Amino acid sequence: MSAREPDSVANRDTPIPMVQIHPADDRTPNTDDGKTHRLSASKLKDKLESLGDNLGRDSSSRMGDRMVNLLLSQILPTEDMSDSPDSTSNTDTPRAKDRPSPTHDSRPNFSLPTMSSNFRRFNSRIGVAFVFQNRVIHLLTWKHPTQTLSFLFIYTFVCINPHLLPVLPLASCLFFVMVPAYLTRHPPPPTSLPTDLYPLGGPPLADARTTKPVPEFSKDFFRNMRDLQNCMEDFSTGHDAVLSFITPLTNFSNENLSSMLYLLLLLLSCALFISAHLLPWRAIFLTTGYALVALGHPTIQSHLATPETSQRIASAEHESRAFLLRISKSDIELETAPEHREVEIFELQHRALHNDLGEYQPVLFGVGPYAPLSPARISGDRPRGSPFFEDVLPPRGWRWSDKKWTLDLLSREWVEDRCVTGVEVEIEGERWVTDLHYEVLEHEGERRGGGGGKRANAGSRDVGEEERAVLRRAWESHAPARKGEWRRRRWVRTVERMSFRGSATV
Repeated sequence: MSAREPDSVANRDTPIPMVQIHPADDRTPNTDDGKTHRLSASKLKDKLESLGDNLGRDSSSRMGDRMVNLLLSQILPTEDMSDSPDSTSNTDTPRAKDRPSPTHDSRPNFSLPTMSSNFRRFNSRIGVAFVFQNRVIHLLTWKHPTQTLSFLFIYTFVCINPHLLPVLPLASCLFFVMVPAYLTRHPPPPTSLPTDLYPLGGPPLADARTTKPVPEFSKDFFRNMRDLQNCMEDFSTGHDAVLSFITPLTNFSNENLSSMLYLLLLLLSCALFISAHLLPWRAIFLTTGYALVALGHPTIQSHLATPETSQRIASAEHESRAFLLRISKSDIELETAPEHREVEIFELQHRALHNDLGEYQPVLFGVGPYAPLSPARISGDRPRGSPFFEDVLPPRGWRWSDKKWTLDLLSREWVEDRCVTGVEVEIEGERWVTDLHYEVLEHEGERRGGGGGKRANAGSRDVGEEERAVLRRAWESHAPARKGEWRRRRWVRTVERMSFRGSATV
């Protein structure tokens, strides 16, 4: 007995036409002289065979790669597809923040040749999934009533005794994988010949059944592409239908309705957490399974597909949504006073140290006081901010509730709250908080304190009580020479949170 070729798993329920030839009717127009020439089927067949022999398998594969690469290059963007931290991508898409980082992922980055090769390999092996899908559809649509009833019997046993659930994968492996494989090697004897010629205990009469990917550009390969195309359409339709139903209820576009659903789900979760063990789950799963399988019966489907039934279902859905909206509007109250906060800005002015008698010049309005011991001041960074009041914008999601900025008259309080040192505080007037010129103060303290300051510096790095009193008196005086190069004062303004009024459709 000759060796049999391994079978390839593909969906072979319906044929797919590849080339259709009509020997007597096909005519090709000639644009040169306007005449028509008859196209011979035999000549076309010879041309195709010769073309296939000349190209060969490698040439066909290269041609397929070029076709797929050309198609993908036309539909894909040209920018970098890597998930680098610097790339600006839309983070609102699902799983955008859950994608693996390229620094922790050793898999190759996106490329057209790899995409083409992986697609062809995937399409050659996806037939088993479509076979399973078709069998499930046949089972639930009662195409073979005996198989559907058998499934219901097995489902009933599992619902009554859930301990039988681990037996299902083992029994499926025995009856759907190993038994067909054994019957392939030991086929049953034919009825027309004596059964003695086919002993059951004899040697195997056929090779073992193996599964291989379908050949590229074969009928099964294009059947898989057709089924993959239809599955993508089904997934997209189902995805959009689920989102259109769930999203308006849960995204708080209608805050009253979403808040009511949140409370209902929270109460239901707490109730199930306490009383879930008291519910008859076996009867619930058994009834639900029978109802779902019964809905797939052709008789019930014929009744559900009528226009009257569709209109009745749409009317019931509309009434239920209206009922939910009425309850949410009557029981949920979300109108609250807008939240108010106080924001601050610091007006900074500068004067050079060598210009003791000069005036301070406005610099900018910054978010910080730019104190002498601030990190920005120590590192030598220049202050950052806006040159005018009009350029200062409220925080994102807030708006101004006051018409203008107000000067903070309690300058000593914000200085003490921030533990700002080395500054002079005006408690009256314009409320400037000015840096102190330490070199002038130390020189004046040494001059007033005499040699005691020098002796104290020679004996210890700490300043004595007498010298501190001298420095304090010098700090309390308002001579321009004792002031530093920066001064600032605080302005405040009130903001309120903006409420976004989006569409509240359900």
